[in-house]
Amino acid sequence: MANLIEQAKQQIDTIVADALARAVETGSLPAGSELHGIVEIPKDVSNGDFAANHAMAGARAFRMAPRKIADSLIAAMSLEGTWFSQVEAAGPGFMNFRLAPKWYADVLGAIVSEGSDYCRTDTLAGKRYMVEFVSANPTGPMHMGNARGGVLGDSLASVLDAAGAKVWREFYVNDAGNQVEKFAESIEARYQQLILGEDAVVFPEDGYHGDDIRDIAAAYRQEHGDGLLNVPAAERRATLAEYGLNRNIPKMKSDLERYGIHYDRWFFESDLHKSGYVDETVQKLIDLGRTYEKDGALWLKTSEILAENLRKAGKKPAEIEKLDLKDDVLRRANGFYTYFAVDIAYHRNKFEERGFDQVINIWGADHHGHVARLKGALDALGLNGSERLDIVLMQLVKLTRNGEVVKMSKRTGKAISLTDLLDEIPVDAARYFFNAKPDTQMEFDLDLAVRQDSENPVYYVQYAHARICSLLATLAADGCPVPETADLTLLNAEQEHDLIKQLAALPEEIRTAARDYDPSRINRYVTELAARFHRFYNACRLRGAEPDVLAARLILADCTRRVIEMSLALIGVSAPESM
Repeated sequence: MANLIEQAKQQIDTIVADALARAVETGSLPAGSELHGIVEIPKDVSNGDFAANHAMAGARAFRMAPRKIADSLIAAMSLEGTWFSQVEAAGPGFMNFRLAPKWYADVLGAIVSEGSDYCRTDTLAGKRYMVEFVSANPTGPMHMGNARGGVLGDSLASVLDAAGAKVWREFYVNDAGNQVEKFAESIEARYQQLILGEDAVVFPEDGYHGDDIRDIAAAYRQEHGDGLLNVPAAERRATLAEYGLNRNIPKMKSDLERYGIHYDRWFFESDLHKSGYVDETVQKLIDLGRTYEKDGALWLKTSEILAENLRKAGKKPAEIEKLDLKDDVLRRANGFYTYFAVDIAYHRNKFEERGFDQVINIWGADHHGHVARLKGALDALGLNGSERLDIVLMQLVKLTRNGEVVKMSKRTGKAISLTDLLDEIPVDAARYFFNAKPDTQMEFDLDLAVRQDSENPVYYVQYAHARICSLLATLAADGCPVPETADLTLLNAEQEHDLIKQLAALPEEIRTAARDYDPSRINRYVTELAARFHRFYNACRLRGAEPDVLAARLILADCTRRVIEMSLALIGVSAPESM
């Protein structure tokens, strides 16, 4: 993929290096030193499109004022055959470079020639990434945190894929352990109450009280009758748990597919237990001397492991002691493994058995305390969890309507689930809004999400795409289709240049979004792209323009359409051709 912004920066480095060699030959700069600087896009581009600080960085080595170094370099520079038309010194010694028409033409040429590959790069080529996200307990409906995590995980996976990684999407199903026991006991109580009466059976105090549990019990009774009342309690609970999970998990899959999310695998916790993998993992920790027994339970020496990691990171003993690190139970006195033990086994499976180079989990912020402990356990197993496991913590979602916080669904009168949300607002709006920076608490305005005006960012971007499609179709009907070639150097208006610069920024945005695990950069990028297109459209007429200028502007509009579509596809949002 052609990253012409990065290539332009590299070309400036080459131009400066060549100028230094000539300046040394002429004696205007002393020999024996190299120049290494930073090339950046300044906030104010009125004096240049790129600013280079090489002269300032070389002041000490050359024992000269930066401005004098800059003047000497510029005097020795040749811009012929480059992407730059002008360079001048500014301030204490910056060198400001102005782009030539050829660069703008080459950006559009790259979009046309590369097609859908324009939104791809090889930054992460050869790397295998797993993104595990949502992983909601299958004991009830998915909530707003799952809705946000689903978008963040899916969009991040798309960005990593666009950056060249081989990406695997996974949902971890907690179909074993305490929550499933509680699920079974809750359905059992409701089932018995249906047959014997509510007063005859006490509902577990810590059970799941939702109406969905009542629905499962009623559905089972309708299908299978009352016979389960007469079997042993353990058998009854196992049967009801299996029935409930077999209802809930397909519903979760269909809800997420409706949301545009598809997984490579739904990984079941029960498989870890059945295969003996949890036993094997815990035994490895025992053999490594990382455990001890106390009060009949098996403990992991978490405090010891974390202290070792902190010492390696440069923490002093006194600082570590203040943290009051604690150990964790792996196996309770009753012989059952804790969730932490199973989680260690699951992540060992990701690295050791399936060979992922990097694993990313999307978790709620309430899991913050679990991060270092899990990484430490993987370090103890020799899997380098500190480096290879990344946790993206997301903050809570606050739904609002008419400026008021919303906690209940208008349709059902219950806590809003993912299903309720998608019944109320379009999937595109949900995906666009939820793809916000994960480390900030977000406010989801339900009124804004359904508005059809420029205040709604997803509508604003989709409207720009539809507007371009309509414009190109109308001009094609008038005998002016998008040409295969044109003199793109005729695009020299400020609004044209601003639009092309934004088109050129997509490859770098993808690279940075993948590096920072922040797919919300694509939202901000494409919103700004739509804004620049609207400014271009309002300032630079197409209908009635000179034929050569019209041809160039048609290609610019079509390239903008393509890049908007690619950008929206990265975050799972459609690009409608009409609205």
